Amino acid sequence: MKNLKKSIVTITVVGMALTGAAGVYAGTQLQKITAYLNHQIGIQVDGEAYSLVDRQGNPLTPITYNNTVYLPVRALGDVLDVQVSYDGKQQQVQIGSGKGGENGANEGLIAVNFTKAQLEEISKAYARFESFETPYAPVQMVKGDAFNKVGASEDGVNLLFKHMTVNVSPRDYSYLYDGRTVKLSNGVQAKWYTPDTTPMLSFALNDRFVTLSSPDHKLTQKQLEQVAVTVAKLK
Repeated sequence: MKNLKKSIVTITVVGMALTGAAGVYAGTQLQKITAYLNHQIGIQVDGEAYSLVDRQGNPLTPITYNNTVYLPVRALGDVLDVQVSYDGKQQQVQIGSGKGGENGANEGLIAVNFTKAQLEEISKAYARFESFETPYAPVQMVKGDAFNKVGASEDGVNLLFKHMTVNVSPRDYSYLYDGRTVKLSNGVQAKWYTPDTTPMLSFALNDRFVTLSSPDHKLTQKQLEQVAVTVAKLK
């Protein structure tokens, strides 16, 4: 991944495409240019095809201007596991760790303090599946998120948070889709894939498969990968 970061920085100039930044550019520092959306340019990550999307899952297209390719910095930050935020007051793009702007995501994790009632509901949801009764859940979440409820379906148990959904299933559905393989910080191999408009992170954990996603697109891929390594048996 370090080599990937170096190569992209070397051959591209990264353009700005930040949610919430619209409407703050009015002023005397603007310069009108003529550029092109270049649909011929493909993106590869670690040798595999990758489609850049915004936080709503909409496809993004590279821009060509003066023989230079510009890529959306926030989408690129997600794939490179680099935090990107925008400070509207300072009109400044912030890349990497540091003081985030008004739209920056706080990457710090906090403990998920399940109540006794919530733990009972989670246990009941898992109990619906034969030989699958042991409850699993993330023990940490991104600061600002909150656990809402649990539900069970034919496909497994769904743990619903404010900004995140965690599905724990006895079946692996990720194999049906092309995707991008990543290694989590605990050494576990996981897969990013996008069945519709929401990227999903899936990996095997003991006798089951765990899939994390952020339906409202508030959490970055890096944040979901951080939460993924905290999924464990509940005591």
